[in-house]
Amino acid sequence: MRKVIFGLVGAIGFCGALMAQGDDPQPTCRMCPATYIAVDELQAYTKKAIAEHLVDQQVRDLDIGKSHVAIGMVYRGTLAAPANESVAEHDFVSEVYHIIDGSATLVTGPDLVGKKRRPATLETVRLFNGPGNNSESIRNGVTHQLKAGDVIVIPAGTGHWFTKIDDHITYLMVRIDPDKKTPLRDEAASKAYLSKPKG
Repeated sequence: MRKVIFGLVGAIGFCGALMAQGDDPQPTCRMCPATYIAVDELQAYTKKAIAEHLVDQQVRDLDIGKSHVAIGMVYRGTLAAPANESVAEHDFVSEVYHIIDGSATLVTGPDLVGKKRRPATLETVRLFNGPGNNSESIRNGVTHQLKAGDVIVIPAGTGHWFTKIDDHITYLMVRIDPDKKTPLRDEAASKAYLSKPKG
C-alpha cells in the first residue's frame, strides 16, 4: 500500500512539475532589440513620395520571432474616382493604417468581384505585402471615411479600395506578416534608399 501511495505522490509531483513548466512561458523573440524610427525619417519618406511621385514605401521590415512586422509610409494624391481593378487584397499580410494627414474614402470587404492574381514580379508583392489579388470592386463592401488620427485594421484576405481622396492622404502602415513572406529591411537599407533619387 505504501508503494502505491508513494507512486501516486511521485506521479502527482511529476505532473505538477510539467504543469509548472507550462506556467513559465518563454519569449517568442529571445533577446531581440527594440526598433526606433525617428519622425524625421518618416517625414523624409513623405517628402520623397511627393517629389518623386511615389505611393507606398517600406521603411523597415523586422523579424520579431513568430512574425515579421513592417513599417511603411504611404502618400496618395487626389482621386476623384477609383482606377480600374484597384481593389487590393493580400493573402498572408494584414495591414494597419494610422492616418497622419488628409482624408479619403476607403471601402473594405472580403468578397472580391472580378478577382485577378497580382503578378509575382510586382515590387509591392515581392517587397511589401506578398502575394494577393486585385479586383474590379467589392461586393457588399463597408465604406470608411478616413481622416487624420484614424486607425483601420485590414486583415489578410480582406479587400481594400480607395474610391475617393479629397486632396491627399498620408498614413503610416504597419504590416503583420506571420508567414515571413517579405524580406527584412534595416535602418542602413532605409538610409541608403532615402539618399538616392528614384532610378
